[in-house]
Amino acid sequence: MSDSTQKQNLTEKVYGYLAEDEDARVCKDIPDAACNDQPKAFIAHLLALSMTKLGDSLVSARLVLPWILSSLGAPSAFISALVPLRESLALLPQLIIAQQLRETPIRKWFWVAGSLGQSLALVGMLFSVLALRDAALGWAIVILLTVFSTARGVCSVAIKDVQGKTISKTRRGRLSGIAASVAGLLSVLTALVVIFAPQFLGQAASEGNVLIFTGLLGFAAILWFAAAVTYAQVPEVPGATEGGGNAMIEALKSLRLLWQDKQFGSFVLTRALLVSSAFAIPYIVVMIQRSGEGSLTSLGGMMLANGIAGMLAGRFWGKWSDSASHHVMAAAAFMAVAVMAGALLCFTMSDDLLAQQWLAGLLIFLAAVAHQGARVGRKTYLVDMATQENRAQFTAVSNTVIGLVLLLGILLGVVDSFAGVEMVMVVLIVLGLIAGFRALTLPNVQQD
Repeated sequence: MSDSTQKQNLTEKVYGYLAEDEDARVCKDIPDAACNDQPKAFIAHLLALSMTKLGDSLVSARLVLPWILSSLGAPSAFISALVPLRESLALLPQLIIAQQLRETPIRKWFWVAGSLGQSLALVGMLFSVLALRDAALGWAIVILLTVFSTARGVCSVAIKDVQGKTISKTRRGRLSGIAASVAGLLSVLTALVVIFAPQFLGQAASEGNVLIFTGLLGFAAILWFAAAVTYAQVPEVPGATEGGGNAMIEALKSLRLLWQDKQFGSFVLTRALLVSSAFAIPYIVVMIQRSGEGSLTSLGGMMLANGIAGMLAGRFWGKWSDSASHHVMAAAAFMAVAVMAGALLCFTMSDDLLAQQWLAGLLIFLAAVAHQGARVGRKTYLVDMATQENRAQFTAVSNTVIGLVLLLGILLGVVDSFAGVEMVMVVLIVLGLIAGFRALTLPNVQQD
């Protein structure tokens, strides 16, 4: 038996175990030519996604980048700009990118290029941390984050289109869930290294911090480069290239899908309301900090909580999404609401209740599990709802609208300033409740 045959057999066995696919392989909503290559495509997607999801946890704009800037003296104005830039710039340019994607028969190279761009941006951040301080470091990180997020937007559009051509419906949720679990496990191990590393560093605290920060950035850059090399191996058949024209004009025309396709418009509105689960975590952290508990919001502790959540919840949410992703979105929304309500109740009952480490840690963990469910559910729903012809358009329109909604999240800071964090949580709870009930009314696209 040749090496290539042995490798193929191993790939088939691994795919059969992870995707729970027996000899009668499921090939729904993908070209016939892609069916035989599905195991190879599944494994390549899984490896690439696992690496980039781990990278995301290492350079989180909600946690790691703010920690870097605050530790090295950057003004707070730069720190407050990180999350809006990271989230919105990864989404807003996607209408134009989708048009370019639609004109190209083989789309995986968009993802490869975007992943390489993110790797280079992180290398730039690494050298900035080594050479710059204060406002200069802030400017460098913000500019490089702009490059990183734009490249991320390219990957976001491309992967949903490529996945829709190479991975069968009823197997895509498993793919996202397993990747999240693998990345969660690796994030836990990395968090433990971060937690215990200072004890083994002989340098002064500030020098030790720089070593940890450059280590995280460098490791993340390597992960994105390796993911690009891995994703280049995805066996992809050429896709439809209809709909050519000026990118901006075609992009604006695509916005009509929001009211012309009622099912798609309803999904986008539900997804917009689901951002409450994304905003919940940082505001729960704010309440914990204001209660006087600092240790759980340390870099390693926060990474640990998020990593454990991803490791335990990813595959559960993914498997459920393959049968009813709209129910996953609803469950995640209601879970986020319950966590926010519990955190708000504890915060208002006693100033120091959230300072209890076990309680604060539990709330952060549950909030991360809920956010994981919202992400897996809405990604699977979108890919399964769309067709090969409109998947890139649907993804780009949805992401552009959500990018604008995320920018509006800056207003939550204004609400916090004038009415307090309690009112912010009330707003997020109301949005989460509406999102949950709306998700329940969406049709089940996995049964179509």
